[in-house]
Amino acid sequence: MSAAAHEDRLRADPHRRLRAVVVIPARDEESRIGACLRALADQEGVTSSDYEVIVVLDGCLDATAELIAGFAAGEPRLALHTIELSAPQGVGRARRRGMDIACERLLSLGRGTGLIVSSDADSVVAPNWLSAQLTLAAAGARAIGGQIELDPIEALELSPEAVSERRRRSSERLTAVRVREVSGDDEGRTEHHQFSGASLALTADAYRECGGLPVRAALEDEALELELQSLGIPIHRSRNVQVQTSARRDGRAPRGLARDLARSDWRARRSYRSGQFPLERILEAKRETIALVLPTREVAKTLGPIAATVAALAEVGLLDEVLVVDAGSPDGSARVAAEAGLRVLQEDDIASELGPARGKGDAMWRALSMLESELVAFVDTDTDQFGEHFVTALLGPLICEPEVQLVKGFFRRPFRTEQGLAPEGGGRVTELLARPLLNLHAPELAVFDQPLAGELAGRRGLLEQIPFPTGYGIEIAMLIDAWRIVGLEGMAQVDLGVRQNRHQSLRELSAMAYAVLVAASTRLLGEDFADAHACGSLLLPPLDGETQMEPRRVPIEERPPLSEYRSRTASR
Repeated sequence: MSAAAHEDRLRADPHRRLRAVVVIPARDEESRIGACLRALADQEGVTSSDYEVIVVLDGCLDATAELIAGFAAGEPRLALHTIELSAPQGVGRARRRGMDIACERLLSLGRGTGLIVSSDADSVVAPNWLSAQLTLAAAGARAIGGQIELDPIEALELSPEAVSERRRRSSERLTAVRVREVSGDDEGRTEHHQFSGASLALTADAYRECGGLPVRAALEDEALELELQSLGIPIHRSRNVQVQTSARRDGRAPRGLARDLARSDWRARRSYRSGQFPLERILEAKRETIALVLPTREVAKTLGPIAATVAALAEVGLLDEVLVVDAGSPDGSARVAAEAGLRVLQEDDIASELGPARGKGDAMWRALSMLESELVAFVDTDTDQFGEHFVTALLGPLICEPEVQLVKGFFRRPFRTEQGLAPEGGGRVTELLARPLLNLHAPELAVFDQPLAGELAGRRGLLEQIPFPTGYGIEIAMLIDAWRIVGLEGMAQVDLGVRQNRHQSLRELSAMAYAVLVAASTRLLGEDFADAHACGSLLLPPLDGETQMEPRRVPIEERPPLSEYRSRTASR
C-alpha cells in the first residue's frame, strides 16, 4: 500500500472505542525505534482498542520504516500506523502532521476529550504512561506534561558538570513555572517544569482551540506551551507521567534537549580558565614549535607592554617565532615592536605579488605564509592591561589537549563612556550581529562566548585548509570553517579575563558588521547567495554638512587556503 493510500485509510478508520492517539515523529531512528514501540505496546491499564500509534517518518533514509513494519507484523494487538514524508521537514512539522491526523480521528468519533499524545522515537515511556494521562484527562485535564529523565546509561557519558547544569536549570525553571502558573485553586498541578515533545498531551478540543501545533523547525513544544498559556488552558505537569529519553548529544533538530546537553557538555570539557595553563605547565608539556602573530595598525600606545611580554615569552622558550605584521602605521607601531626585539614586517611586503594588503584577514594570511611553526596564535594589539596569560592560556588547550585544533579567547568587555567605565557594553558587533546570526543559522556555535575575538590559536594543518577573508570577516569565517572541518570536539575556548580596547565609532562598526555578515552568509547561506547579493561597497547616510550618501569600501574578498595557494603557485 502506498504512503498516500495508507494515510487515507488511517484517516477513515478509527476504532469506535479509541480514547488516545500517540504521535511519534522519527527520522533515521533504526537503533532506537524498537525500544520506543515496545514500551508503547506494553502499556498497562489500557486495552489495545483504547489507543493507537502513528509514527511520522520524516524523510528516513535508514531502516526505520522496515523495522516498524516488522514490529507491526509481530505485534498485531498494537494499532500501529505510519505516515511517510518524502523529504525531511523537521521534527516540528512532522509532529504537527501526526497530531493533525490524530485530532481528526478523535473528532470523527465525537471524542473531543480524547487525548492527542506525543513522544519521541528516542524515548521509552513508563508502563503506566498512557493510563496515567487518561486518568488525568478524565478528571478534567486538557493539557498534560510528563516528566522526562535521561537514560541513566547514556547519561554516564556526559560530564558531571553538564548533569549538574541540567539539574540547576530544571530547578530554576520549576520555580519560574510555579511563579507564573500556580494559584490557590490549582495547587499540586505543577509537580515539575516540563512540557516537552517527549511527553505532552492535550485533548482534541484543546488542540483545535489552539489552532494545532505551532509550525516550527524545532521547539514546537515551547510554542505550544505559550499558546496554551495565552488561551488560559492550564497544563498538568504530573510526576505520574514518566518518560526516559536519550542523553545523546547529536540530535538533528537545531534546538532541543540533545543540543542543550551538547552545549553544556562541551562547555564543561572545552571551555577553560586561564589559570589552568600557567607558564610552567605549558613549557613542560610543549612538544611542538609555536609562532605568535601580532597584527598592528596604529597601536603604539598599547603595543609597548605587549611587545615586552611577548619578548619575555620567547626568551624562556615558549615562542619559537614571533612576527609583528604592521599596516604601515604612521604612529611608529613598527618601531615600538622592533625596539622590543621582535621581528617586524610590513603587510604589503609579504606576498607583494598580490598587491597591497586589503585588511586584517589578509595580513594574517600573509603572516601565516611566513611562518614554519606547528602551532600558530594570533593576538590583537590594541589591548590595555595585557598579561602573559593572553598567550599562555590561548596556547594551553592546544599544547595540553592533542585533539583540540582551534582555540578562541573570550573575555569581559568593559565600555568606556563619558560617565566612566561600564562593566559591560563592549563587543557591540558581537552582541547585535554575530551572536544572533549564529543562533539562527549555526546554533552549535552559540557555545562560544566571543565568536569575533581576535585572540585565537590553531594547528597549522587546520589553518592552511581554510580560506581567509581579507577584512574583518576573518574571525567568524575561521570559526565556521574550523567547525565544519574538525567539529566542536576539535575546538575550545579559554577565559582571558577582561579585555579593554579602544572603541570604534558606529560608522566604523557598521563596516565591520557588513564584512562579518558577508563572510558568515557565504558559509551559512552558500556562495551563490553571497555572489548574488554581496559587494564590497557599503552605502552610509551622509554626515553633517554632506549631501550625498557615502559609499564605503569594505574588503570582502577572500584568500584561498594557504595549502591550495602554495600548490597553485608551485605548479606555475
